[in-house]
Amino acid sequence: MSALGGAFGTTALCSAQTPPSATDILVLSNGDTLHGKFVSEIGGKVTFHSDSLGDITLSWDKIKELHSNQKFAVLDKNVKLRGKRTAGNIPVGTLDVTNQVVSARPDNAAPVAAIPVANAQFIIDEASLHKQLGHEPSLLAGWNGAATAGATLITATQNQYTFSGAVNLVRVVPTVPWLNPSNRTELGFSGSYGKITQPSYFSDGTFVPASVTKSAIYHADAERDQFFSPRFFALAQTAFDHNFAQDLDLQQIYGGGFGYTVLKTAKQEANLKGTMQYEKQQFISGAAGTNQNLVGSTFAANYALRLKFINYTQGLSFIPAYNIPRAYSANETNILAVPAYKNLSFSVGTIDTYLNDPPLSVPPTKRNSFQFTMGLTYAIKAKD
Repeated sequence: MSALGGAFGTTALCSAQTPPSATDILVLSNGDTLHGKFVSEIGGKVTFHSDSLGDITLSWDKIKELHSNQKFAVLDKNVKLRGKRTAGNIPVGTLDVTNQVVSARPDNAAPVAAIPVANAQFIIDEASLHKQLGHEPSLLAGWNGAATAGATLITATQNQYTFSGAVNLVRVVPTVPWLNPSNRTELGFSGSYGKITQPSYFSDGTFVPASVTKSAIYHADAERDQFFSPRFFALAQTAFDHNFAQDLDLQQIYGGGFGYTVLKTAKQEANLKGTMQYEKQQFISGAAGTNQNLVGSTFAANYALRLKFINYTQGLSFIPAYNIPRAYSANETNILAVPAYKNLSFSVGTIDTYLNDPPLSVPPTKRNSFQFTMGLTYAIKAKD
């Protein structure tokens, strides 16, 4: 007998001699029995707690029977869940699993709800179900995201320093994966600021004054999504951009539209979005006729890949202007993060922005702006 099988057998023998304090029973496919506490089932993985073995996780094919006197909710993957409106469609009661069928036995005389284990996508305790269905998280609860910081300092003939950073946060309500989303809120900020200074000097008796070269690029955005189905949602958004290199003092966007999740798995997610919006562009030069009020759209695609040793996100957007067609813009962001220690990761990223209609200036303003960043990223995780 294997060491694990021996542990199961020992547990069963001890349970026969001394009545267990817990009431839940797990019978394995090889006949071994565990007494302890059933915790949950998520995506076909059953978690059971035993005092002697701790938490163990097994797939349904390793389980012959499961019996619990606790009350659990069984979420059938074929039943759409939309908050309180469909709470009555969720079987809740004490639990029995036999012959690969889950039965939830309610307190009343209603018939037993029998669901094949292949359809029981989640089994959650009753208290957790009511908590998620019955209340909205507080304003500061449920946020996940990341904060990144990097810096460069050089002291030589010229002095140079550059600071860059970003904070991105997202909250999906309900905050658990076993309920369909009701709404999603996203907040983001990224910035880069730097200077290159050249002290004054004399060259062949000619005085050359000190010079300063500045760079400053900032972006901030916020978005609120309201889901009509697990994949289709309406959205409202706002965004603000400043780019000193492109003579852009401030670009403001206020709009709304719709989005669709075209890909969603445990490791990947991709969203497509389209909006109608008001956009205002203000330029640093302030020349007459350069500031613009635009009516346009944002067409965007976002992709995220989450693996054990790598996280990758990409964002693409095209922003046309309908009343002044030449005043369109576009941008692309890429971030690759590799875990380093606990919540810390090493990240590299690129930010590419294109502004088609900057004002005339001397020297001429380049339409494209490209940034490459490196830094440390701290993962922000919501507490249960």
